[in-house]
This record gives sequence, structure tokens and C-alpha cells, in this order.
Amino acid sequence: MQQEWQQQLRQFVNTTESLEKFVNLTDAERKALEDNRTTWGTTPYFASLMDPDDPNCPIRKQVIPSPQEKVNKYGKTDYLMWKENRATEEVRPDSIARQYEDRVAFTVTQNCGVYCRHCFRKELVVDGDLSFDFNVDDGLRWIADHPKVRDVLVTGGDPFLLSDEKLDYLISKLREIDHVQMIRFGSRAPIVLPQRITPGLKKVLGGFHKVPIWVNTQCNHPKELTEETARGVYDLLSCGVNVGNQAVLLKGINDDVETFRELHQKLLRVRIRPYYVFYCEPAPGIDHFRTPVEKGAELIRDALRGHTTGLAQPMYVIATNIGKIPLMPDYYIVGHDDKEYTLRNHKGQTTTIPNVPE
Repeated sequence: MQQEWQQQLRQFVNTTESLEKFVNLTDAERKALEDNRTTWGTTPYFASLMDPDDPNCPIRKQVIPSPQEKVNKYGKTDYLMWKENRATEEVRPDSIARQYEDRVAFTVTQNCGVYCRHCFRKELVVDGDLSFDFNVDDGLRWIADHPKVRDVLVTGGDPFLLSDEKLDYLISKLREIDHVQMIRFGSRAPIVLPQRITPGLKKVLGGFHKVPIWVNTQCNHPKELTEETARGVYDLLSCGVNVGNQAVLLKGINDDVETFRELHQKLLRVRIRPYYVFYCEPAPGIDHFRTPVEKGAELIRDALRGHTTGLAQPMYVIATNIGKIPLMPDYYIVGHDDKEYTLRNHKGQTTTIPNVPE
């Protein structure tokens, strides 16, 4: 008998007919779907969160293909090959991407619970322009042969779409590798498929262990946070798995002060710790989602600093071929001399602290 999360995948919303059960399509959306040749769709659960009558609904815009995806002024050609350092002299299986000496991204599937239109792996997961062999055993052998790798990010697609048995095998094999100290999962399942957080999954992920498991999800708008997600996150925490959020800054979705603040405050209310806000990467076909680079830092300054707890303040970064680069200018140090620093808070008030020499 299929579990509820498996039924969600079996009833995946990836046709115009199935989508029309949830929204009243505009002529523009219908035309975009007719012209679309890429992978798209989401779970019935996530589709049910769409506003049926608003084409600017933040969930609709993340799910439904847009003709704007054909515009590519700023996106890099062969972006994923560049970003994941796949064209290097180091021989790695397709499943392993590396930007740091001590950690790797281990891609184990191309399947997703939502095919985000802003996906940085768009060439692979959405467009299908790339074809990789995600052989798990090849990846495990490579990690075992590279003792400097202490931290493994299991990603996709969405690794939580694998069966409990496959996840158990993967985790067990990683924990058998002496130099692996941490296992992280990147998954939107807590947001788009919270039904996946079953007793079986908790058994696979949970428990005290010297090689802990961390989960980072992606929530981009407060509308995505429901009671179902709150319960799923609580269940993960209760079995010993911490949950963080890696939002993507998206034009017209979360790039205003009110939405940005509510997103981060609501994340904490459902026990998800804001971790990163990513500048929308220069993958091809997602120009319409990008803001000016400064926008994320301005939002953290104007929406979060001084307006909510420090727990709700993520790091603003861009992911590149040489790793994540922070994009936060120093708004708070007004100036300094030999005697003291002058600091400014979110209200424009200033104070001083001593300038301590080396």
C-alpha cells in the first residue's frame, strides 16, 4: 500500500489539465504551458497553496513555466559545468561536485517534488540539456578514496524522494567512511511534500550518532509555511535532525521588506532556522527572477536588523565556482580614528566603541 507521500508523487501536477484543478489559468500561462518543452510540475499539496485567481501568486510563479525563461541576457552558458567545477583536471564521477577541499555535493537523483523555475541546476533538472550518471556507489567510492572530504551534502533533485531503504543504504555507507564527519541533506520536501516525513524516514535519519545529519530546505515565501510543514519540521527536530532554510532572493516574490520580514519571522515560528539567502545565480533562463545584487543586503538591513531577533538573520551570499561569497556590505561602521569606532544602528542612532590596537 502506497504511503501518502508516494500518492502525492503519483498524482503529480504536471499537465495543464491537472493544474486547472487548482488554478484558473490566464491566457498567457496557458500559452506558456503549450509552448513549454521543459520539465515542470509539483505535488498536489503544494499546488493547493496557489492562489487560484492571481497569476502573481508567489507559488504559481515558482511552478508554472513563463515565456520570460527564453530571455537570457545575464545567464552563463554551460553554467552548471562552471559552477560545479566539472571541467577540471580532477577526475570525479558525475555525482560529485566540488568547490571546497573538505566538502562535496553528492547528487543522487534528478527527481524533485517541485521543479522550481529559478533552479540553478535548470540545465540538468528542468531543461534536460545535460545528462549525468548519478551512480551512488561510484560517488561513495570516490568519497572513500578522498580522505580530506569530511562533510558531504546529499542533494539532487531531491534526495528525500528516494525510498527509506535507499536513504538508509546511503547514510550507512557514508557513516562507514572514517573521514566523513557530517552528512547534510538539501531537500524542499519539508515545504512541498511534508507528507514525506514519515516514521520510516525519521527512523532512517534520527538517533544519536557521531556523524550527525543536518537538513536544509528552501522556503521562499511565508505562504509556503503551513501546519503540515510545522509538524514535519517538529518531527525531524524530535528525532535529532536540525532544519535550516536556504531562501533564494526572487524578484516579485520575496524582494520587498514586508514579505522578507514575515518569511524569516515565520520560519522561526515553525522552528526552521534561517541560514542563507542566496542571490539568484546566473543560470540561463532565469533573468526575470533576479534583483540588483545589493537588494538582499538592503532587505536584511531594512527588514531584519533591529526589527526581529538575531536568530532570524541569515547570511546573504552568492554561490560561485570558487565557493559561496558573502554579499553584505558594512552598513554599521560609520567611521573610525585612532581613538574609537563610530557605529550606527537600524534607527540611524550612533554610538562609539574603543579602537583597540593589535
